[in-house]
Amino acid sequence: MRVLIATVLLILGFAVPAQAQAGCTVYNGACLVKSTNQAWLVFNGNTSYGPVPISHGKPGYETPVGTFSVLRKVKNDWSVPYNGPMPNAVYFTTSGIAFHQGDTNVQSHGCIRLSADASLVFYDNLMIGEKVQVLP
Repeated sequence: MRVLIATVLLILGFAVPAQAQAGCTVYNGACLVKSTNQAWLVFNGNTSYGPVPISHGKPGYETPVGTFSVLRKVKNDWSVPYNGPMPNAVYFTTSGIAFHQGDTNVQSHGCIRLSADASLVFYDNLMIGEKVQVLP
């Protein structure tokens, strides 16, 4: 399925498979760079989607840096502590940090916010156990 999506996006001009961005060591999964507010998907060591704009944790709620594994996915989740929707949530920490749909112009309580379209692509293509690398 991921290969098909990557191929369709390439044909439509939305993605250019290239070696994963500098600093990213993930072979299959996702990478993001907090300093540039960008994230992308990686398949077989190549960028398969993105980079796309993101927002991440605000001061006091910083998104942790490191390499994590996708733990679970929830199509329509709800944040109880922050009383808000989390569509297309892909969790990668045990403390509840996830990629999900949200306003990319507003910093979060630690999660990675993606546009509606990008969150759906991340949700559909990231598999349980795949790696997520968060770079400073």
